[in-house]
Amino acid sequence: MPGTGAQGRADLVPRPRRHRPLHQQDRALPRRSAGAAPWGGSFFIRTATDRALELVNIAAEAASDKLAEEIVAYDVSDQLVITDAFVLCSAPSDRQVRSIVDEVEDRLRDGAGIKPVRREGERDGRWVLLDYAEIVVHIQHEEERGYYGLERLWKDCPTIELPENARGAERTPLDEQ
Repeated sequence: MPGTGAQGRADLVPRPRRHRPLHQQDRALPRRSAGAAPWGGSFFIRTATDRALELVNIAAEAASDKLAEEIVAYDVSDQLVITDAFVLCSAPSDRQVRSIVDEVEDRLRDGAGIKPVRREGERDGRWVLLDYAEIVVHIQHEEERGYYGLERLWKDCPTIELPENARGAERTPLDEQ
């Protein structure tokens, strides 16, 4: 049983002895901005696994083949423990979003031998998330992509360089359609 207090009741938290702090506190390290090098330059260290990078390329090429727009990949392994990379892409219609989802699933199943651990949003076809544990693929309708702005959220993470044939078309503003 922990020590007893002045009135004889049990103290759940030990008290410091003789005005000494209970725990020593270390000095905080100076903070640098994301991607800042110790010598003042800037760099990003990619920490995603080679397997995750392979899956990113397969998913990006599959999405590009189905005319996905603005395909971007981020290495989020330093920020998140649950996955190494995000792939973001968009399409101008619900039907095309579903087509991209089917192609990404087929290519990753055939090319890498994996199935998604979890699927979200497939019924609506506006924002579909395919979770493969090592990577997460976001396929969004362009309205959702503009509204939620995942690029702004993950802008401090290093981007993963995609092959030229896997970058997709430039996103068209909705006003021009």
